[in-house]
Amino acid sequence: MQKQVFKILAKVNKIILPSYSKKQLDLSKATKLQLAIIGWRYYVTSRVLD
Repeated sequence: MQKQVFKILAKVNKIILPSYSKKQLDLSKATKLQLAIIGWRYYVTSRVLD
């Protein structure tokens, strides 16, 4: 059940949130909001893969 929720969240993230890897964002120059988005996407992705 929990894995299905994270799969749905991952799809929503892919549609709504920007992809900073495609934009080649330098993490040392990223804002707090950008780092929070990266962290959220990482958290959801790691939960889907478990």
